[in-house]
Amino acid sequence: MAVGPTSMIVIAVVALIIFGPKKLPQFGRAMGSTLKEFKNATKGLASDDDDDKNKKQKKIESQDAQS
Repeated sequence: MAVGPTSMIVIAVVALIIFGPKKLPQFGRAMGSTLKEFKNATKGLASDDDDDKNKKQKKIESQDAQS
Protein backbone atom coordinates (compact mmCIF):
# COMPACT_ATOMS: atom_id res chain seq x y z
CA MET A 1 0.00 0.00 0.00
CA ALA A 2 1.81 3.09 -1.26
CA VAL A 3 1.19 6.68 -0.25
CA GLY A 4 0.42 8.68 -3.37
CA PRO A 5 0.55 12.42 -3.99
CA THR A 6 -3.12 12.89 -3.11
CA SER A 7 -2.64 11.14 0.23
CA MET A 8 0.40 13.31 0.98
CA ILE A 9 -1.62 16.47 0.32
CA VAL A 10 -4.43 15.28 2.59
CA ILE A 11 -1.93 14.43 5.34
CA ALA A 12 -0.29 17.87 5.00
CA VAL A 13 -3.65 19.67 5.21
CA VAL A 14 -4.71 17.66 8.27
CA ALA A 15 -1.35 18.35 9.95
CA LEU A 16 -1.72 22.06 9.18
CA ILE A 17 -5.20 22.09 10.70
CA ILE A 18 -4.17 20.14 13.81
CA PHE A 19 -0.84 21.83 14.59
CA GLY A 20 -1.35 25.24 13.02
CA PRO A 21 1.04 27.19 10.83
CA LYS A 22 3.24 28.32 13.74
CA LYS A 23 3.84 24.89 15.26
CA LEU A 24 4.33 22.98 12.01
CA PRO A 25 7.95 24.14 11.38
CA GLN A 26 8.86 23.29 14.98
CA PHE A 27 7.32 19.86 14.56
CA GLY A 28 9.25 19.35 11.31
CA ARG A 29 12.53 20.34 12.97
CA ALA A 30 11.89 17.96 15.85
CA MET A 31 11.15 15.11 13.46
CA GLY A 32 14.28 15.90 11.45
CA SER A 33 16.55 15.93 14.48
CA THR A 34 14.99 12.69 15.71
CA LEU A 35 15.65 11.00 12.37
CA LYS A 36 19.22 12.34 12.35
CA GLU A 37 19.89 10.90 15.81
CA PHE A 38 18.36 7.58 14.77
CA LYS A 39 20.58 7.41 11.67
CA ASN A 40 23.68 8.19 13.72
CA ALA A 41 22.77 5.51 16.25
CA THR A 42 22.22 2.88 13.57
CA LYS A 43 25.52 3.80 11.90
CA GLY A 44 27.23 3.36 15.26
CA LEU A 45 25.70 -0.07 15.70
CA ALA A 46 26.71 -1.11 12.19
CA SER A 47 30.29 0.04 12.73
CA ASP A 48 30.41 -1.82 16.06
CA ASP A 49 29.31 -4.99 14.27
CA ASP A 50 32.00 -4.46 11.62
CA ASP A 51 34.64 -3.99 14.32
CA ASP A 52 33.57 -7.23 16.02
CA LYS A 53 33.75 -9.12 12.71
CA ASN A 54 37.22 -7.72 12.00
CA LYS A 55 38.46 -8.75 15.46
CA LYS A 56 37.11 -12.27 15.02
CA GLN A 57 38.69 -12.53 11.56
CA LYS A 58 42.08 -11.39 12.88
CA LYS A 59 41.84 -13.88 15.75
CA ILE A 60 41.07 -16.72 13.32
CA GLU A 61 43.94 -15.67 11.04
CA SER A 62 46.40 -15.55 13.95
CA GLN A 63 45.29 -19.02 15.09
CA ASP A 64 45.77 -20.36 11.55
CA ALA A 65 49.23 -18.81 11.38
CA GLN A 66 50.24 -20.47 14.65
CA SER A 67 49.15 -23.91 13.42
